[in-house]
Amino acid sequence: MADATPLPRQVIRLGDLSQRRATELVIEPDAAGRAAVAEALDIRGVRKLRFRARLSPEGRDGWRLDGDLGATVVQDCVVTLEPVVTRIDETVMRRYLADVTEPEGTEVEMPEDDTIEPLPSALDLGAVMIEALALALPDYPRAEGAGTGDVSVTEPGAEPLTDEDVKPFSALKGLRERLKGDEDGEE
Repeated sequence: MADATPLPRQVIRLGDLSQRRATELVIEPDAAGRAAVAEALDIRGVRKLRFRARLSPEGRDGWRLDGDLGATVVQDCVVTLEPVVTRIDETVMRRYLADVTEPEGTEVEMPEDDTIEPLPSALDLGAVMIEALALALPDYPRAEGAGTGDVSVTEPGAEPLTDEDVKPFSALKGLRERLKGDEDGEE
């Protein structure tokens, strides 16, 4: 069964590209494609989305992807749940090399260069675009003027703790200031 709103895809067979010059491609999803991306990323919406990619041969068997991602996204404010519009402009760089292998096991050490990936036979630029957008999204979007969202929780009938109550040295600071005031008054 096919997806009702398929994600934008642009699959490139790397073996079909010229080994002598760079290949430039642009992905600009339509409204249905942007809606599918928003749903996949679990955000409110994607108003604009454009990914300009340049694939260049690197070495004998590798490829380098240099891209520019531009997007306007709408997310929920983490405090008020109001819509927050964010403009994203990111530079994307990936290197696909033949001598890189996928790590095995459940515990994987982060490589020093996180732009290097194993060389695939075909590359889905749509998937690269969506991954880059997911990494660029603000973690905690906040509407303008939204406070910090302070919450006080306590048992019924008890007084909630304040920030001042939690700071153990605030009482000592007040005592020090009173003692200093007493010293100033004795002279």
